[in-house]
Amino acid sequence: MSEAARPVAVLDANVLYPAALRHLLIWLAVVDAFQAQWTDLIQDEWTRSLLRDRPDLDARRIAKTRELMDAKLSSALVTGYEPLIGGLTLPDPDDRHVLAAAIHSGATIIVTKDLGHFPDLALAPYGIAARHPDEFIRSLFDKDPDAVIEGVRSHRADLVNPPRSPADYVAALETQGLLSTAEALRPVADRI
Repeated sequence: MSEAARPVAVLDANVLYPAALRHLLIWLAVVDAFQAQWTDLIQDEWTRSLLRDRPDLDARRIAKTRELMDAKLSSALVTGYEPLIGGLTLPDPDDRHVLAAAIHSGATIIVTKDLGHFPDLALAPYGIAARHPDEFIRSLFDKDPDAVIEGVRSHRADLVNPPRSPADYVAALETQGLLSTAEALRPVADRI
């Protein structure tokens, strides 16, 4: 997909928190299905929440994951958005930094599971829409199925403990709530 046609999307902390979804989104960005954006604050939020909820996890390993994300997608980190925060209004004021990052980076999409935190009326003046990850990934597939298949294939290849067959991979997407994405991938499972 051309640079101009590639959607720019800010990934909210709640879509980076679950490892499987985070890795899938990263792979989709690596294969240029979209341009991923985040901030240090978004990275802090998902890593802090993960360590709070899963004290059994190694903090150094999570920090390394974050470093790898920043290295793999070096243009993803948004800086300089902070002056915009104070002028924004959202139902949860703690989410204003996400909208500010989207505005500053020229993103047209915020990928989040908390759609109610980013109402259309608040985002529309900035030409931004909030999308659930399932809707977002499905829209990427509809625009460029080959890129999504490539990203999914790379993601599935990374799953070695345990490895997953294409059918098992698609079933796992369903259990993660990515029903529309799984529906789109099922007929092309032999390619993933």
